[in-house]
Amino acid sequence: MYIFLTFSLLCVFAYIAIIQFTIKGWDNIPTWNIPNNFIPETKVSIIIVARNEAKNIVHLLDQLSKQDYPKELIQLIFVDDHSDDQTPDLIRNHSYLNKKLILLSDLVKDNSVYSFKKLGIESAIQQATGDLIITTDADCSMKEEWLSQVISFYQENTYKLIAAPVNFYHEKSNFEKFQSIDFIGMMGVTGAGIQHQFMRMCNGANLAYEKSIFNEVDGFNGNEDKASGDDMFLLHKIAEKYPDQIGFLKNINATVYTEAKPNVSSFYHQRLRWATKNADYDDPRVLVVNAIVFFTCFNFFTSLIFLYFYHYLLGINLLIIFLGKGIADYIFLKKMSSFFNRKDLMKTFLSSQIMYTTYIFTIGMAANFIKKYKWKGRTVK
Repeated sequence: MYIFLTFSLLCVFAYIAIIQFTIKGWDNIPTWNIPNNFIPETKVSIIIVARNEAKNIVHLLDQLSKQDYPKELIQLIFVDDHSDDQTPDLIRNHSYLNKKLILLSDLVKDNSVYSFKKLGIESAIQQATGDLIITTDADCSMKEEWLSQVISFYQENTYKLIAAPVNFYHEKSNFEKFQSIDFIGMMGVTGAGIQHQFMRMCNGANLAYEKSIFNEVDGFNGNEDKASGDDMFLLHKIAEKYPDQIGFLKNINATVYTEAKPNVSSFYHQRLRWATKNADYDDPRVLVVNAIVFFTCFNFFTSLIFLYFYHYLLGINLLIIFLGKGIADYIFLKKMSSFFNRKDLMKTFLSSQIMYTTYIFTIGMAANFIKKYKWKGRTVK
């Protein structure tokens, strides 16, 4: 009993320290603003791998058409991943001129490779004319100055890789609002990790890197057997070689928006897909941080379940975890929601805490024992 209580309290204190460390890292990132003397010079290739995105692809093309960056410096490359809807036709028929469509079905038969997205990005990069590669997703939306934000940040700093914010929007339920506040927290962790050069993260829906550096680190070679991870594994390869040349673009207008998962099932498979990559990261510090977060949630559930059968001290332990973790999270998420102009999400903080603790415990267990999820209509093991 006392060993468990001691371990539980150590996890809570460690969790609080991690949140403080994250807040410090976020605060130390300078907010980026496009310089008044910014002159667009960089040619960019924007790569989108799409599978059955007929309901989203025209909206994305319209959004990209409105970018305030010179059109002659933009190349759009769409890679269709065996869609069985109208996605390829909608891309071909759109009025945007400088675009290219690659059909993965011309390159590989379905189910003959493990990571179609990585293959799609590699195929697109081979045909890219831009010096800078930017990846996003077919179901995303962005503001008109998104591309200028990314390119100006790149031209000023010449980073090898740039991670930029991704957030959810258009929430229709408290469950989707929970995902939004959780994702805003992830953006804080992403920025702080890059700033501290510790536990670096990124999201392929808003990622930029030099074409030359992709080729220099041999692209996705070494993790091609993983269905996802086109963003994180590449980041770690580049950071290993150029640790000081990774940047996080801290500006709300550089954010790419997408919609949260509408139900528990789709959310479960998304988070399980992310979690199954953790065991492949070779930095032991990442594993330690992930373990602290997991066991903080695990200890909460364990104390709650066994409170009735065992000592009243479990109740005190339960209260300490709830208050310690809750206060730390509240301070952090209030800061992040304020930066992204989403203070409204804090109204769901208490319910989100319960959902967060539940999913970390559930997904953490599933990632270690099940390791099977659905993604883009395919079952991945």
